[in-house]
Amino acid sequence: MKKTRRTVLKAAGALAGLGVFGVGYAPTLRGISKGWWAGDKPTHNIYGNALEPEWRIDQKTGAFTANPNQYVANSVCVGCVSLCGVRVRVDKESDRVLRVAGNPYHVLAADPFLPYDTSIKEGYKALSGSRESGLNVRATACGRGNAVLDKLYDPHRVLTPLKRVGPRNSGKWQPISFEQLIKEVVEGGNLFGEGEVEGLRAIRDVTSPIDPARPELGPKSNQLACLAGFKEGRLPLFARFGKTSFGSVNFTGHRGNCGLSMRAGYAAFLDNFQGYPHLKPDFNHTEYLLNIGTAPANAGNPFMRQGKLVAEGRAVGRLKMVVVDPVLTNADSKAAGDQTKWLPIKPGTDGALVMAMLRWILENKRYNESFLSVPGKKAAEAAGEPSWSNATHLVVVSEGHDQVGRFLRGIDLGLADKEAFMVIDEGTGRLMPATASKAGRLFVDESVTLAGREVAVKSSLQLLLEEAQKHTLAQYSAACGIAAQEIIGLARDFTSHGRRAVADCHGGTMHTNGFYTAYAAAMLNAMVGNLNWKGGTSAGGGRYPDFGAGPRYNFKKYPGKVKPQGVPISRKFPYEKTTEFKEKTAKGRPYPAAGPWYPFSAAIQSEYIPSALNGYPYPLKALIMWNTNPLYGQAGLYSQAREKLADPKNLPLIIAIDPFINESSAFADYIVPDTVLYETWGAAWPWAAHLTKTNSMRWPVVEPPLARTKDNSPICMESFVIAAAKRMGLPGFGAKAIPDSSGKLHDLNTPEDFFLRVFANISFAGKPVADATDEEMALTGVERHLASLKSILPAEEWRKVAYAMARGGRFEDQKKSYEGDWLGARYGKAIQIYNETVATNKNSLTGAPFSGVPTWMPPVFADGTLIADTYSDKEWPFQVVSTKSQLQSSHTIGEARLRQIHADNGVIIHPADAKALRIGDGDRVRLTSPAASVEAVALLYHGIQRGVIGIEHGFGHWGLGAAGVEVAGKKRPANQARAAGVAHNLLGLADPSRQGVSTLADMVVGSNARQGIAVKLEKL
Repeated sequence: MKKTRRTVLKAAGALAGLGVFGVGYAPTLRGISKGWWAGDKPTHNIYGNALEPEWRIDQKTGAFTANPNQYVANSVCVGCVSLCGVRVRVDKESDRVLRVAGNPYHVLAADPFLPYDTSIKEGYKALSGSRESGLNVRATACGRGNAVLDKLYDPHRVLTPLKRVGPRNSGKWQPISFEQLIKEVVEGGNLFGEGEVEGLRAIRDVTSPIDPARPELGPKSNQLACLAGFKEGRLPLFARFGKTSFGSVNFTGHRGNCGLSMRAGYAAFLDNFQGYPHLKPDFNHTEYLLNIGTAPANAGNPFMRQGKLVAEGRAVGRLKMVVVDPVLTNADSKAAGDQTKWLPIKPGTDGALVMAMLRWILENKRYNESFLSVPGKKAAEAAGEPSWSNATHLVVVSEGHDQVGRFLRGIDLGLADKEAFMVIDEGTGRLMPATASKAGRLFVDESVTLAGREVAVKSSLQLLLEEAQKHTLAQYSAACGIAAQEIIGLARDFTSHGRRAVADCHGGTMHTNGFYTAYAAAMLNAMVGNLNWKGGTSAGGGRYPDFGAGPRYNFKKYPGKVKPQGVPISRKFPYEKTTEFKEKTAKGRPYPAAGPWYPFSAAIQSEYIPSALNGYPYPLKALIMWNTNPLYGQAGLYSQAREKLADPKNLPLIIAIDPFINESSAFADYIVPDTVLYETWGAAWPWAAHLTKTNSMRWPVVEPPLARTKDNSPICMESFVIAAAKRMGLPGFGAKAIPDSSGKLHDLNTPEDFFLRVFANISFAGKPVADATDEEMALTGVERHLASLKSILPAEEWRKVAYAMARGGRFEDQKKSYEGDWLGARYGKAIQIYNETVATNKNSLTGAPFSGVPTWMPPVFADGTLIADTYSDKEWPFQVVSTKSQLQSSHTIGEARLRQIHADNGVIIHPADAKALRIGDGDRVRLTSPAASVEAVALLYHGIQRGVIGIEHGFGHWGLGAAGVEVAGKKRPANQARAAGVAHNLLGLADPSRQGVSTLADMVVGSNARQGIAVKLEKL
């Protein structure tokens, strides 16, 4: 080749580029070079150093030959909260997980999923390339599910119990024995040279009141609080310890920091504040899907299943989807064409959009009149409806009446059926019980005579109409930033698909008006009457009995079981039933309370630590956190709580059970190690989007690298609570703790004692499953637990349990998903157009009653004052929202494979906003909220609403190995790659209308508000 100046420069540029490439991809290049450039001979000339296949299929005969050096166990992924079924490939010699893929029997990993009676051999053959079978039977794990196995071998894992040395959060620890751990946390003492600390034994007093003057607070045992993560399959044993064995009312999962506003909105809609169910589309048949604050194919739950089914629906042209979100995510793409539309919106204003839609639908009679007119179950059966609502039920609305806000019932009119709801019958125009009417009148504004007095009543749907009409479409449009004609088009499209249009919402509702936003979004489904219909909404397919009273064992009852009593520290309790209310009423001013109370909310983890530090309604003496990280996951908590939490005087004993030292366990006095992923036992179930009964089973497919107890059990959550309970002599643990169906009592000394019996319940429900063969146990690795199976379970049980373990759970036949045009599993309570429970409770700071129907309110503080009045757009011109990553979750930053793909987040800014501030793509910027500031890299992106800054969740850690620690005098350096990016929750706000430590919360249910955080933006 002729050398010219141009070719030399091109070559130099190429070399320079290769140099830059080499620096960034050195590990990858080393991997590529192994066996070629380096000169090492690969294992195979064609396949290089690829893993040996787990099995082989003879293409001529179809014969199946398993790899004798491996087994493939069906288990459950815990990379996110979806809990998909996976198959885990294990090397027998090294006892290491080699690779993870999908479980073909599991509804969240395959569609269609294999019939349950398919043998393991035939099931695995179906996944192969033999006769192209694997093209039809696809069982997958997502990118995160494939890579999260790195957590098993993370060098930053806690492997032995740790006790702090020096001040809290100093990062200095010393290893201690399991026996010392149990003795010190149970018995207490001068544990740190800082004075006496009460142990769990002293705190556990289930008879003496915390405060005799305020008996509603309950016993002293309530001064232990247990914080857990999500329901990943092990939580019931932890709850057994904290609630019904120790006797504390203070036990909660992570919901208050996750999706409580959404769950509460659905609970109001479905009339179930006990179970907190929620709805998901029947993705296989939905024709029109409106997503509000949720983004299928990018996030949501179940992440992988809904992503697959949405993609399929769009590909065949059946499904049209609208995504309402301030940020354009992977829920929409050019590949989806016109099948998907992104509708940008101002943060915290989704409620305005939906209320505008409801107004237009009601005023233009685009609702399903025949469905809404059905007044009860009996009428629904006669009308051929699988569900019904209270749209026609009458509500007392006369101000000052003692029944105001309540439904008019038979007892009010002296009828024999005292609890019957009253309606105006459409056919006769007469007032009658809903049980006697075939169709009620939808819009009622009349008076009835009660005890000789005229009382105004309105129907539920009338109240919804009036609430929607409090604002014009123009006002709603101005609030949310979406044109009125766009809103009308959305409402028209939504009501043009019959029962197969669905509105769905999720974590995007986590702002201060999120409850009513979720309730309103759910209400759209009532307008088309889609509950329990094919292509409509489903409350899930349910599960087989597991942790309750099952066919083989009763986990619901045991000798000495305690019923927790009193007021939870989160104040999930009616304020009007407290001594504080009585005292203030006597003084003539019952409101405001000293803090907000949440009478019909659920697990409000977001209130536990602030309430404990404030000592309201009482202080805590001990906190046990298990696999939860509120100081990272709760917006605003770290800046508000870190100083007080570091002082043991405010919370004397903190125990963290965690595989890692995360942002929250860093404040612990003791850290108990824990098993992770495929080292664990567990019995879980999908949260939603499954139409048939589904129980997932997780059992140790590899041995954990943890220190051991004297009986050779791994030190983990289960071994800790069992040992602590036995030392204290608590009921439900140790000897004679688990009754079987005949009443015989069995011991609970190991995790196997508990979970194998749970598995037995699942396996024997209804028609028991078949017996596992020796071959199936060998192929799946279940044989490693043969000794426990045989010693714990009777002969008639253990092979059936092994059969379910081998398949990763128990899964009802997919053919039972439907009964004609109805879903096979149907929700059985009335839809609440008007919710009496909500309407008859009040804001404890103002005394104002809550609205019983969905309503629009701008973002507010706990006392109802507008946030914008305190933090104006002029001073704080931007709002931060969080987005979910397809790869990272809150706890996966330690996984090197995931970081190789997605290592950082940055902050997403609209180019026009950036231009006004002279910010370029890649520039360093500072975000400042009224509470804190962070620095980050600017990512310019047209797919974001103006005035909004998007931050992807899961980055910006200062725990999980991102900070250095000292253990036994030896320093463990920080891994700066784990600190990359920015954590949006650091910007979270306090609530100035509240006293003491607080974070911004939903006004009605108390869920943490992490969306729409007011900030300033500047270039560095």
